[in-house]
Amino acid sequence: MIDEIVQKLKDAKQPRREFVQLMEEFKNPYLVLIACILSLRTNDLTTYPATLRMLEIGKEPKDFAYCDIERLAKAIYPVGFYKNKAKQIIELSRIIVEELDNKIPDTIEDLIKFNGVGRKTANLVLAKGFGIPAICVDVHVHRICNRLGYVKTKNPEETEFALRKKLPVKYWLDINTLLVTHGQNVCRPIKPQCDICPIKEYCAKNI
Repeated sequence: MIDEIVQKLKDAKQPRREFVQLMEEFKNPYLVLIACILSLRTNDLTTYPATLRMLEIGKEPKDFAYCDIERLAKAIYPVGFYKNKAKQIIELSRIIVEELDNKIPDTIEDLIKFNGVGRKTANLVLAKGFGIPAICVDVHVHRICNRLGYVKTKNPEETEFALRKKLPVKYWLDINTLLVTHGQNVCRPIKPQCDICPIKEYCAKNI
């Protein structure tokens, strides 16, 4: 079933939001890391322009390690908790420069040592930044996998571990973008558009 679902979602070519596309294009673990931090508890329509303003300041850890916090906070406003996120980005950038020789950690265990970085962000850095197979589970991935009946879990972290056991590794790099895009366009949290869903024949409709 999962082979058919993945292929139909790829064939559907649903439009991606600008922030989702930007994360696909980065191919840079540091940029994926700091952009993902901005996106937490903030919708993509707000995160995308904030990310572009942040990138005007710089694109490397050294550009942010000693950045004025007010300047960065102003650039990323109005993302949620923008002052805390500015402080967080500066702190982790300083650690990368001063303690890690400008190298971004490439394991979940090391990434989550950064203040405020959880498994979702760490997995996204591995997948989109390093190209290392990892499963980033956000609300869309969690919701759709449960609606399909592919997993039966209570929260995104449970979903990640369930998918690690069940989802073929060959799909780990693609599944986040496919399901996030599907969740934003069709399988929405409220009033999902089941009539136009390209994978409705496989859905258990656990809504």
